[in-house]
Amino acid sequence: MKIYDKLYLNGEWVKPHGTGMIDATCASTEEVATRIPEGDKTDADAAVAAARAAFDSWSRTPVAARVAFLEKIAAGMEARKNDVALAIATEVGMPLKMASAIQASLPIGAAKTYAELLKHYQFEETVGTSLVVREAIGVVAAITPWNFPINQIMLKVAPALAAGCTVVLKPSEVAPSTAFILAEVLHEVGLPKGVFNLVTGFGPVVGEALAAHPEVDMVSFTGSTRAGRRVAEVAAQTIKRVALELGGKSPHVILEDADIEKAVKAGVNECYLNSGQACIAPSRMLAPKSKYEEVVQLAKKIAETFTVGDPLGGDVKLGPVISAVQRDRIRGFIKKGIEEGARLVTGGAEAPAGLDKGFYVKPTVFADVNNDMTIAREEIFGPVLTIIPFDDEEDAIRIANDTIYGLGGNVWAGTKEHGIEVAKRIRTGQISINGGRYNPLAPFGGYKQSGLGREAGKFGLEEFLEVKSLQL
Repeated sequence: MKIYDKLYLNGEWVKPHGTGMIDATCASTEEVATRIPEGDKTDADAAVAAARAAFDSWSRTPVAARVAFLEKIAAGMEARKNDVALAIATEVGMPLKMASAIQASLPIGAAKTYAELLKHYQFEETVGTSLVVREAIGVVAAITPWNFPINQIMLKVAPALAAGCTVVLKPSEVAPSTAFILAEVLHEVGLPKGVFNLVTGFGPVVGEALAAHPEVDMVSFTGSTRAGRRVAEVAAQTIKRVALELGGKSPHVILEDADIEKAVKAGVNECYLNSGQACIAPSRMLAPKSKYEEVVQLAKKIAETFTVGDPLGGDVKLGPVISAVQRDRIRGFIKKGIEEGARLVTGGAEAPAGLDKGFYVKPTVFADVNNDMTIAREEIFGPVLTIIPFDDEEDAIRIANDTIYGLGGNVWAGTKEHGIEVAKRIRTGQISINGGRYNPLAPFGGYKQSGLGREAGKFGLEEFLEVKSLQL
């Protein structure tokens, strides 16, 4: 068991004011894997005070110096890549090889991306007779989730530091280790005192204290839509900027002229990535009625190739979900789908064979789903795919948009042009056409109740900047 008993405040590891400790479990063994401090409001206040004191100096640091720090951070995270992957596999449950290739690699790439972007970003421009300047917004409270913990941390910390902001990070207490690894790296590279601060604790205590704090200029939150509403509500009392990356129920639209086999395979693989614990997971597969049963049988075949087991040993494709609460919630949705009349094609609510210990869920596929069913409307956050039939293209677009969410989505069509035509009519922040790959420079964020603001690339940097006009 790894024990972290200090918080990182004002450039030092310090004993917390809060006296409690929080246990994070190993997803595959159900045993305590990590123990962290239960920080309180006093700890949050101390972190904000440190960030506020450091802001004036850091915001005026030359761009070249901030670039150098980001490059050092990328190198430091590269050196700790194996530690990050192991922490993810242990706490979150993603198989170790995938955790290394995806979760431990993305934050390195983000730090490098912002270092490179910062070299060329124009903080000033002339508009008519005015000089328009972009300045760091101030002290940023970053509140991050457990499913892609270090990736979501770096998508906030890297652009905030690049912009000249100072940061207080409150990571998820369910998967906290990678936040401490990052703090260790930032300490080693010599980031000035107070520029980055780490406070762990529970959302209703530390998270709310940060969101409400009058000396916090911006809150960047990633998590559930329910929690995001509360963050926005609390933050509104001091009229601070709020960026929210929330839930999703993303459509995976397979059009009549698409390559059915490729489209279905991609949809199942993406839906089950990280055991379905992804806000952007394409959990609603929309298929034309003329090819519906073909799609269902292909999905069944592909889902049944997903070997389930220990993420730390063996060559499995699907590890456990993160907690007993999450496992039981997902199994409840599976039971609800059966009760509401959906056809269970494969999987189910029972534990996978031989895996009674650990938070495992069978890879599950439902057919004969209509968009009014609970499993088609609520974010399950597990390896559960629903396949919904549509009559024609207009019907597919209607179903895709019939949701409170609008985070991600996929369109598969016979040509890229056809895919783009349909994608433009789907109300969601990011859409992949025929398997288009993730682009770290492209904006990521949601429409509707999937959030406010954008992360990644220059769009992510500009979330942390204020705009000032100098009339000349």
